[in-house]
Amino acid sequence: MGGHDPHIHVEVKVVHAAGAERNVIASTFGLVGDLPSHVATGCGLRVPYAMTSPRPDRVTCLACREHARQEHLRFAEEVERLSRMPGSTISPAQGKLVAHRHRGLAQAFASETES
Repeated sequence: MGGHDPHIHVEVKVVHAAGAERNVIASTFGLVGDLPSHVATGCGLRVPYAMTSPRPDRVTCLACREHARQEHLRFAEEVERLSRMPGSTISPAQGKLVAHRHRGLAQAFASETES
């Protein structure tokens, strides 16, 4: 895509975004790595990291919103399924709580595209 893209996108791995992983590492070990200058997005573009957000109220690219909705729904199903497996480190109740949060995020991404 040439020119200036005014849209705010989501990273292709919206559930496991690099910024969130970076924050966990920084708070755990006190190490801070550099963020990439450009990232792959849910709509298939590569954009500056500064033009991405994991927050539904900030994302303006409709294709990225739909991608984020699908990813959060997929992750919710996966967490619930894994939490019910024998030997899981999280209980079914914890899995249900996490799944509920991600389904809420999926709904938030969908609600802006429906209006």
